[in-house]
Amino acid sequence: MLSSRSTSIGPDVAESGSADRIAELERALRELTSERQRAQCMGHIQDQAAQLALDLIVKEPDIAGFFAGFTENLIAQTEGSACGVWLMDDDRSRCELWMARLHGRLYTPGQEGWAELAIPRDAMSAHLFAHEAGWRKTTAYTSRDARLPEAVTMFNARERIEAMIASPMALGDRTLGWIVLSTSDPSLCEQQWASALLEAIARQATLVLHQSQLADQRRQEDRRKAVLEERNRLARDIHDTLAQGFGAILMQLQAAQRDGNALPPQVATNLNTAVNLARTHLVDARRSVGALRPLADHGRDISAALRRLAETARLTTGVPIDLQLDQLPTFEMGVEREILGIAQEALTNASRHARAHRITIQASAPRAIGFRLSVADDGCGIAHDRRDTGFGMTSMQERADRIGASLTIVTAPRAGTQVVLAWEPPTPGNLG
Repeated sequence: MLSSRSTSIGPDVAESGSADRIAELERALRELTSERQRAQCMGHIQDQAAQLALDLIVKEPDIAGFFAGFTENLIAQTEGSACGVWLMDDDRSRCELWMARLHGRLYTPGQEGWAELAIPRDAMSAHLFAHEAGWRKTTAYTSRDARLPEAVTMFNARERIEAMIASPMALGDRTLGWIVLSTSDPSLCEQQWASALLEAIARQATLVLHQSQLADQRRQEDRRKAVLEERNRLARDIHDTLAQGFGAILMQLQAAQRDGNALPPQVATNLNTAVNLARTHLVDARRSVGALRPLADHGRDISAALRRLAETARLTTGVPIDLQLDQLPTFEMGVEREILGIAQEALTNASRHARAHRITIQASAPRAIGFRLSVADDGCGIAHDRRDTGFGMTSMQERADRIGASLTIVTAPRAGTQVVLAWEPPTPGNLG
């Protein structure tokens, strides 16, 4: 027969359970209070960063002055050792040091001491660009962190830097650059405070940098439009005045030639000279219009534009012109405009001044990535004292410089002249 047994909880057990529940509630309350205090602290940091940004925008109208104030305040607030700002280049292929504050001094490109600045800028630039996790979130480093390049750890040891924090300036899916703060205090509490302040400042700096870049783009576009409008205005003026005037003069002179069969020989000779001069200057005026408005062929490749140049030249000179074209790449409008300007100037010089028997234009794409243009003649060459003078020579060199191309002119008396343009598209390895 089974017997029943009653079970009761003693007073000691009940008190122990109550104590555990009270302790659990106390821990939860402390955690809630800590989280609330942390949230309040973060909110205060964000407010301070936003207010600092507003104050600096009012006091420092340019972007460099704005960041100079930000870095100074950041180092003062965190008692940091150094601070650097790295910016991404336009095609997002690399980043470069743009501003640094070290030993209480601000360094910027072009100022005294920038070239000698001891910060290992290239090594840190390469690391920031290659460290994918750092593109979206803040990264904290010890002074001898294995992720850092050796040049950076050596710099840290020399400057007695104990910790580094890199915060990205990210906006949407774009990273505009990084702010890197170096400190001599490696404590966890100090690192957390510095990271929070750096992130808050980086967010404000990102917005200001983005707006500054947009404003720069608008200004550049406005300048580009203004230049194009001025070029078009000049082209219209030349076409409507000089070109039309020379055309009318040429028609009158040619009419006089047809009706002047019985003119004295000297008068006929002078009339022929006037006709030739009018025809030459009419061609020059039309060529100037073409040079000012080379984008009329927008949508056509450069091969078609070079063929058009050669065909136009054949109509105005008795010198045979050979055109040899390989398969050529397409170019941005600015690059194409400068290439055609150089080709036109070289062709004009060869047809008008070289006294050549033949002109050869060659265009090719070496290794399928670059471009090479050669305009050669078998004429009299360029006199030694004229090789570095004249608007045409200067104009060709300036055009080549604008697109980062090399221009070589090879000439010798009675051996002709060759103008060679070599251009390659910019790559991450050769960006200035």
